[in-house]
Amino acid sequence: MSGPAADIVDRRAFILAHTERLAVPHAPEIALRVASEATDLWQMTEEELGEIGLPPPFWAFAWAGGQALARYILDHRETVAGKSVLDLASGSGLVAIAAAMAGAEHVKAVDIDPFAVDAIALNATGNGVTLEIGRTDLLTGPAPRVDVILAGDVFYEKPMADRVFPWLRAAVDEGALCLVGDPGRAYLPKADLAALATYEVATTRALEDSEVKRTTVWRVSGAAMENAEPPA
Repeated sequence: MSGPAADIVDRRAFILAHTERLAVPHAPEIALRVASEATDLWQMTEEELGEIGLPPPFWAFAWAGGQALARYILDHRETVAGKSVLDLASGSGLVAIAAAMAGAEHVKAVDIDPFAVDAIALNATGNGVTLEIGRTDLLTGPAPRVDVILAGDVFYEKPMADRVFPWLRAAVDEGALCLVGDPGRAYLPKADLAALATYEVATTRALEDSEVKRTTVWRVSGAAMENAEPPA
């Protein structure tokens, strides 16, 4: 077999061969296909990853920011219930799955990594939820018109942070509620964020600098007030 169909089969086979289905530590209502031994994937060389067409496998782990955001959504279902939701840079699909479980009317999970797209599909099926799944870089244009945008752990690199934060603020100006889950990454913005909840999230020393990350769910403020005329 060759072509796109074979590529999908091969990606899903790779995911199934290198992961196992485990409950998410901070959101045990959800189980994900995750790397059972983080080093198996993360110690592969760039050349080895390139040979199988595998970008860094962010989809293979339940990152702290996503865990906190999923927990917040599950505990505050009114945030998404009956609403249209976008999970940006979805990775494993954890946050999107939480939104669907919490009663969102429609959830779209988007990532640029084709392996993530297949991992999201497997995880959605495994948790009995229906998601719209897309492989696209939404940051190249304006945010789609949705009620809620969720972004877990997106400030890990400066180029990504520089793109995503203005995009989220513009989405707020268009009427979206934008929530971010972040464990204190270096490029988390210092302003225009309001803390909603903080959690102590279990992680792994193979990927993080500690076994527990203090992780906050933030609400993003828009940019419109910066350009507003001062009151007379």
